[in-house]
Amino acid sequence: MPAKSRIQPPAPASDQPPAAKTACGLVRRMLVMAYDTIVVLALMMLASGPVLLVHPATLTAGKDVWYTLYLIGVWFFYLGWCWHYGGLTLGMRAWRVQLLTDSSQPMSWLHIGLRFAGSLVSALPLGAGYVWSLFNPERRTWHDHWSRSRLCRSGS
Repeated sequence: MPAKSRIQPPAPASDQPPAAKTACGLVRRMLVMAYDTIVVLALMMLASGPVLLVHPATLTAGKDVWYTLYLIGVWFFYLGWCWHYGGLTLGMRAWRVQLLTDSSQPMSWLHIGLRFAGSLVSALPLGAGYVWSLFNPERRTWHDHWSRSRLCRSGS
């Protein structure tokens, strides 16, 4: 008997290399950030509860260095966890955007740190790092370049 040839089904759209995906535009990127801001603020309020039980009404974010660093850590941990274990935050899911690395591998914690810190730097000079995506042919921001990643639309 002749051996049966196996026909492989086509790869799903999510397995496309990053260059083949539709780049995420600035407006969609801002909508994702607005959605994730709500989630991050809620997490910061929850994280503040136990701290304020120990130090009632004596801590102020932005004024107290350790408390501010703690809240930034909560923010970083939320984004880092989502990016490392799935590549999507809740805002990214809602707006059908996914984070892809240039190597098509999950984000390493080093690259997550670069992306997080880089996004803050991108925002500081009047959002110049984000506005850069309007002039970049691949619609990449400064922190996309620094972290070797990109935001792409994941569906219609």
